Amino acid sequence: MTYVYPVISRRSGGVSIGINLNPNNACNWRCIYCQVPDLKRGSAPKIDLIRLEQELRIFLRESLEGDFMAQKVPPECQRINDIALSGNGEPTSAKAFAEVIEIIARVKHEFVLPESIKLVLITNGSLINRETVQEGIARMASLNGEVWFKFDSALAQRRLQINNASISNATILRHLKLSASLCPTWIQTCVFKIDGDPASGEEIDAYLNFLRTALQQGIKLQGILLYGLARPSLQAESSRLSNVAEDWMEKFADAIRSLTIEVKVHP
Repeated sequence: MTYVYPVISRRSGGVSIGINLNPNNACNWRCIYCQVPDLKRGSAPKIDLIRLEQELRIFLRESLEGDFMAQKVPPECQRINDIALSGNGEPTSAKAFAEVIEIIARVKHEFVLPESIKLVLITNGSLINRETVQEGIARMASLNGEVWFKFDSALAQRRLQINNASISNATILRHLKLSASLCPTWIQTCVFKIDGDPASGEEIDAYLNFLRTALQQGIKLQGILLYGLARPSLQAESSRLSNVAEDWMEKFADAIRSLTIEVKVHP
């Protein structure tokens, strides 16, 4: 399949139906922990909407009526948790993003999928100023949708190092506020060591101050998703990256919780 793929997660105890709008391995950022091979800078190609809908229908039929679950999924994970727009680049770079959301809505309704099945957008949030992206995100809110908004550092130089992206905190806050006003939004942060060193005290303080500013601006966040390096990076910097200790991550999580913000930790 070109667009639809399964992710079996023992951690979450289920199957995530992935929607990959970037089969060309192109993204407007280049995060050094990215697991996409041959990643290049760019945007999603033109989406074959008919093919995407066909693939989604085929996969759901195989999952709900066929033998996919019995043959490919361990017993404890034989359920659909969510439909996730993620894949091999920034999904909101697809010009047909809003149309893709409508296709998912239609198929989800026709298959009478439980309301509990979430529709998740994993995004760097940099393109949310586009009207078609806003339209799609607003539609997600009626589909038990969530936005997972990437934010790895509040220091500009560190963001340039980690995400190869030049974007100001002010712009991120503006986009985050817009996202949260349209659909329930979590901040997703990847924490790890570079050359053996975790985030500095200065970086942690800047991150917490960013969250304080977000709260002061009335941005309604669902919480923070803290992630470690689940799988090796496929970028040139891979050998320089390693996981932080679990107690370090929990200490960081507790500092965030002190701001009365919910935190989910995924080492």
